[in-house]
Amino acid sequence: MNIIITGASKGFGKAIAEKFSLPNNTLYLCARSESTLKQAVDELQKKNPNTHYKYKCADLSIPKEAIAWGEWVLSQTNHIDILVNNAGRFMPGAIHNELENVLIDMMQTNVYSAYYLTRTILPSMMGKKAGHIFNISSIAALQAYPNGGSYGISKHALLGFSKNLREELKPYNIKVTAVCPGAAYTDSWAASGVKPERIMEANDIAEMIYVASKLSPQAVVEDIIMRPQLGDL
Repeated sequence: MNIIITGASKGFGKAIAEKFSLPNNTLYLCARSESTLKQAVDELQKKNPNTHYKYKCADLSIPKEAIAWGEWVLSQTNHIDILVNNAGRFMPGAIHNELENVLIDMMQTNVYSAYYLTRTILPSMMGKKAGHIFNISSIAALQAYPNGGSYGISKHALLGFSKNLREELKPYNIKVTAVCPGAAYTDSWAASGVKPERIMEANDIAEMIYVASKLSPQAVVEDIIMRPQLGDL
């Protein structure tokens, strides 16, 4: 299988890459930091010598870079089985007083990255009439919360993107799944003081994506909603 994972150097992206690191799979990985991405790939390759890894750094919040990165992948293969749009960023704040450029930043990073990369990859999936797209949204897309600000707006938009894409791609047998996780222990939570056992593990999200990808062609999980057992923080 050929699998694209963005934001793959840490957190959810790295956990998802680990889950799909099976013999003969080829993973196309992207992140903004070359050193962090290379370190992640080296670790994955050491653990999974029979998986093929190809990686290239890009800032997918910039449309031309997202398109160019997608074209780079298609120069390696014309068949993509799974696309995981995981690239994203969290910036806390309130709409009434956050910096003016925060909304632009959140939309570019959390929505435009998925939009332009998906548009670039889709023709190959549509030609094969097969494929599965996972968009990593957030519970912030389902319920507003204090200090969510433009991050919540962007995740609402990404969920809307997923729903529209799902309808458009039904005739092409391409599945679309929106993933809305709550708090999970990644680098962004490491300095928060929250105990790891209070929130989910990144691997929990990876497990659910993997299982959803293994259903029969006639079944799709449209939404994955996950929260810590004790509820949101």
